[in-house]
Amino acid sequence: MALSGQLQDAGVQLELLTGPLTGIYDPNGMGAMFFAVLAVAAQLDRNYIREKTLEGQQTAATKGNHGGRPKVIDDDSLLFARALKDRGVPVPEIAKKLTIKTGKNTGKHPSVASLYRALAEAEKTDTPAEPEIIAPGRPTRVDLTGPDSGTDPELMERLERQVLGPRD
Repeated sequence: MALSGQLQDAGVQLELLTGPLTGIYDPNGMGAMFFAVLAVAAQLDRNYIREKTLEGQQTAATKGNHGGRPKVIDDDSLLFARALKDRGVPVPEIAKKLTIKTGKNTGKHPSVASLYRALAEAEKTDTPAEPEIIAPGRPTRVDLTGPDSGTDPELMERLERQVLGPRD
């Protein structure tokens, strides 16, 4: 509607070349109403397309597909790269040690710029470069048989039966 008003103010006449309303457009009366109906229909159509697009994106996201290209540097490679960088290895050398695992460049090395970008994003999120590895403690020996062991007599009897077999 705003466009037809601007065209009319500029002295431009609109002529419809095809369709049921072929001829020169009259900005007054029925012509204005017809254009208003077409504008509303076009807006409804755009809204419908947008809603369906968002629904499709949400459905895909629930299935794990977030669209776009796959990441060149996956989480494992990034973890390895950060560990090397923390040890003082220059980024260009790190890029030569990494290999792209998915996509059209599978088997190639990522660019230095991609590696710098991935490292910068990882530093923003403050994820640790190396996961904490908790080593299991050594088992400690416990004396269950002594008089001061605190072992329940019933438990002691069951353990003896398991080890020695039933008593006759």
